[in-house]
Amino acid sequence: MIIAEFVTGNFASAFIALVNCIDWVKRKRISVVDRILTALAVSRIGLMWTLVTSWFLKVFHPTACTKVINFTWIVWEINNHFNIWLATILSIFYFLKITNFSNFIFHYLKKRVNKVSLVIFLGGLVFLPFSYMMTPVYETKNIKGYLENVTGKPELKGGIYLSRRILFMLVKFLPFLMSLTCSLLLISSLISHLKKMKLQGKGFQDLSTKVHYLGQMLQYSNGSQDPSTKVHGKALKTVLSYPLLIAMYSLTVVMSNWSLTVFQDESVFLLSQTFATLYPSIHSCVLIWGNKTETGICGKQGAAEGKETFKKKSSIE
Repeated sequence: MIIAEFVTGNFASAFIALVNCIDWVKRKRISVVDRILTALAVSRIGLMWTLVTSWFLKVFHPTACTKVINFTWIVWEINNHFNIWLATILSIFYFLKITNFSNFIFHYLKKRVNKVSLVIFLGGLVFLPFSYMMTPVYETKNIKGYLENVTGKPELKGGIYLSRRILFMLVKFLPFLMSLTCSLLLISSLISHLKKMKLQGKGFQDLSTKVHYLGQMLQYSNGSQDPSTKVHGKALKTVLSYPLLIAMYSLTVVMSNWSLTVFQDESVFLLSQTFATLYPSIHSCVLIWGNKTETGICGKQGAAEGKETFKKKSSIE
């Protein structure tokens, strides 16, 4: 199973990077979203290679050199960090480019979406050292040596481990929360757009009704002739897939980390690694489908309207 995930994910990520590079050579320029997609594809390839490498070492070379294992963990954490934050930036970019709210702060960010993406990327680098502190490599070098000096104080040991787990969750939770917020706002934007077109009759009066009709809205957006409705629907599916997949991925990462440091159960680690590989594989395929559709639809609307959000060839350029 993990081999199939590995091959599929690498093929999809390599396809994204190759297409964007070819387009870059032909057009002599590359859009911001294509830069994000290319960087994300490269980080995905690195992430899958490190995941499979760690799985391979545990299965076939359990007595591998400690330096090799530590190096694999460090490379994995770097790829994982950039993978999560680049995907988050992509979700925010789609949200700011496609949606439209009557809010001063939103319009301010929308006009400066390129700078917003750069600021978020640089801000994410602040959390990279904290991500390293969560790896077994750091724990082996710094935490265990300290715990040897506090033998007989189990409450202190438990507090140290608990604080590290909380820090780990906070570092990973922030990009997830940002992506989830973008998804919810995209849903709100699609609802507002459909209400303006008077396609849903009485509209949606409460949250439960909105959730009930969400599936119908997504289904309707596929057959709609309105370009903006199609863009909202396709973008929503693309962006909404990320927080769902990253939630599953984060859970498997936590289980993988705990299986080595707390439970010391290799079978749990191997199972977690297998499920963790699903995230980069599936999301890369979703990006191929979603980016092509949104770019084409937004480009047609831009040619028709010739102004505002979709006045360029692509709504995401």
